[in-house]
Amino acid sequence: MHEAMKQLPQEDFLYFADTLHVPYGTKSKDEVLAFVKACVETIHHEEVKALVIACNTATSIAIAELRKLYDMPIIGMEPAVKPALEMNRSSGKRVLVFATPLTLKESKYRELVSRIDDTGMVDSLPLPELVEFCEQLQVEGPRINDYFHAQLAPYDLDSFGTVVLGCTHYPFYRRALRNLLPSHIQIVDGSSGTVKRLIQLLEHRGQLQGEGHGDLKFMCSSNDAVHILKMEKALNVFRDVGV
Repeated sequence: MHEAMKQLPQEDFLYFADTLHVPYGTKSKDEVLAFVKACVETIHHEEVKALVIACNTATSIAIAELRKLYDMPIIGMEPAVKPALEMNRSSGKRVLVFATPLTLKESKYRELVSRIDDTGMVDSLPLPELVEFCEQLQVEGPRINDYFHAQLAPYDLDSFGTVVLGCTHYPFYRRALRNLLPSHIQIVDGSSGTVKRLIQLLEHRGQLQGEGHGDLKFMCSSNDAVHILKMEKALNVFRDVGV
């Protein structure tokens, strides 16, 4: 959301959070598909002109079916493995992908890696607890540092050149990771590329008119005002730590 507002300051946005069912990454494929379809049906009634599925797990499971159901641009997300590999081409360093367990199990992710990683340079690390920390807006501090140290202990970080944040919750931890990882490791996520694709599709359909005012409306599946306030706070937290 933050990246979209930066690149499209004259568009208005609706951000819908499935607060009833978070986190997705530890649930079954059938459950997530049902949740996503229900969310998108609610969003569709708001007369949006395009939809970004701002979740790698939801994208891998639901986007093909959603594109059959709705006549509007639907943009998904996938871990930024390809640009990470290209960044490491000259150095020969490895790529470490952080993602949810369900994203890593899905064929979409496995096919992506097998298609572009012909030399076996990509390692994948599931970090399901990170989503729960993020939902509690715990993005820095000793608990977060201890968690990363424990998860990264088995890895020789000197052999890696790039870490991919393969879940849309994970960019909240960019600053914490920057302080923990060796300085030579670059940190990437798919947000910028996703928004660029959104712009391309809107331009193609003649809908990139920029008649909005940068307004942002939050909605959630629980219809809870507390969650709305929490999302507003989360955006401000990200502006602070997600640089």
